[in-house]
Amino acid sequence: MPEVVARKGHSTNLVGLPTALLASDGFNRAGLPLRLAGVRETNHGLFDMLAKAETVEQAAGMFTDYMAVVFGLHPEQRARTGRLGDGRRRYRSSYSRLLRGWAYDSNGFEGAVMKGWVESRFGLFPTFHKERLLRFSSPAWIRYVEEKMGSRFHNNAIFGQLDLLYEFTQWCLTRFQPCLKAMCLFRGVNDFDEHPVVETLDKRTVVVRLNNLVSFTSQRDIAGWFGSYILEAEVPTCKIAFFNALLPQTPLAGEGEVLVIGGDYRVRATYD
Repeated sequence: MPEVVARKGHSTNLVGLPTALLASDGFNRAGLPLRLAGVRETNHGLFDMLAKAETVEQAAGMFTDYMAVVFGLHPEQRARTGRLGDGRRRYRSSYSRLLRGWAYDSNGFEGAVMKGWVESRFGLFPTFHKERLLRFSSPAWIRYVEEKMGSRFHNNAIFGQLDLLYEFTQWCLTRFQPCLKAMCLFRGVNDFDEHPVVETLDKRTVVVRLNNLVSFTSQRDIAGWFGSYILEAEVPTCKIAFFNALLPQTPLAGEGEVLVIGGDYRVRATYD
């Protein structure tokens, strides 16, 4: 059995709950609500506008337009303000670019930034980035820190963009699926090196420590593309950071991908 990382996260976060509780399997089964402090209050214009949306598609259009205006993501805005004095174009970070990067490689620079966002907001340490993260002094951890703090992606209030993406996802789930408390999701793996086992409950049921941000899919057959073992988990909706069907023109929308805030999860492991 792989060694389990002892510490789960920081002592502080922005959701007002102990990080150890947030990371626990018991929290997942309780399904307590989560809210990032101050995000809706400081963007009340967006959520006042969203209250008028009658469909998910209308809400998605309002969200993308708001993000484009507030963070200067329209092409014409980038053209006006995006050039340096020597004529070079300034790179402007956006949540959509991070999502594309995550879809291509969750262990790339964009993946490190997104894991860093979860660490900052929810207090959860990542457990894997290119390799297992076991010690703060290890070369793997230092490389993760360097990538998550890379100046290329840390402009244009990128963590603020991800805050709004999470809160918009939560708003949509509450507004359009109010009775949904958890989603049955699947992840394909070849071994448990990336997901250390915390506890074995029976032959097929274990508690595993997932990375602080991890991809699942809503479709079991698609999970089989990514590994011989299928992990089936009941994920509380409050830990859904984003799902690709929510916004138009997101990468891998056909794969039913769902980004999940990690921690200890009770999963049913079956061989595909």
